[in-house]
Amino acid sequence: MQNILSLEGQVALITGAGQGVGRQTALHFAAQGCATVIVNDFVGERAEAVAAEVRALGARAIALVGDVCDLEAMSAAVERAQQAAGGLHILVNNAGNAGPGGSPDSFPPFWETGPEDWSRWLGTNLQGVLVMCRAALPHMIQGGQGGSIINVISDAGRVGEPHLAVYSAAKAGAAGFSRALAKATGEHRIRVNSVSLASINTPGVQAMLADTAVVQRMLRQYLVRRLGEPEDVANMILFLASGASSWITGQTYAVNGGYSVS
Repeated sequence: MQNILSLEGQVALITGAGQGVGRQTALHFAAQGCATVIVNDFVGERAEAVAAEVRALGARAIALVGDVCDLEAMSAAVERAQQAAGGLHILVNNAGNAGPGGSPDSFPPFWETGPEDWSRWLGTNLQGVLVMCRAALPHMIQGGQGGSIINVISDAGRVGEPHLAVYSAAKAGAAGFSRALAKATGEHRIRVNSVSLASINTPGVQAMLADTAVVQRMLRQYLVRRLGEPEDVANMILFLASGASSWITGQTYAVNGGYSVS
């Protein structure tokens, strides 16, 4: 039987792939025959460690260290990486952050913040998506083989979170950008979709999960009474990267355990 999720011969770049969802997506891609996985992370040790895991699964891996908000640096890095890999077909904009650890309840209300606070939310979560698409698209278009861009957003951008107003705005902006970019790149057979997440069990939320009361309060908001795992998200990203979704673009898919429904 044909493997409709196969990524054989494809070159993929995954941002924020040194841990969590990005790491698991890199491993999913390697297991499905992706020829080269370009592993981006801001921390070099993390990128190298995941690249080693990818190689152990039989795929080629390139560690790409850098800040996704730096257009000049990332454009040069993507140029080098795609030349070494022989092309670029898939971009997963997974890098993102929700500020320092702790419960969202601990963040001050919007009216007590200023631009210096907003920048940490708008940077990686929105500007980083713009930067990486700008860096990757010329190569994807020039390759002439089409491709897939998957932008990882948050349900905060769909329903709004009162203690995360600017984060919600950044993720909603990334979703709107995805829809617009899908319309702009369709003629090049490049598909653009978003995956919207609720809370995922990753290193970024470990401090919050140490509080049993917080976890119990969170789980009451989910129809499926558990937090998401990186595998849950990587499964959807793999589907959207593969030929199984070849007639899907401009859409947002929620992987959220029923945190929000539509």
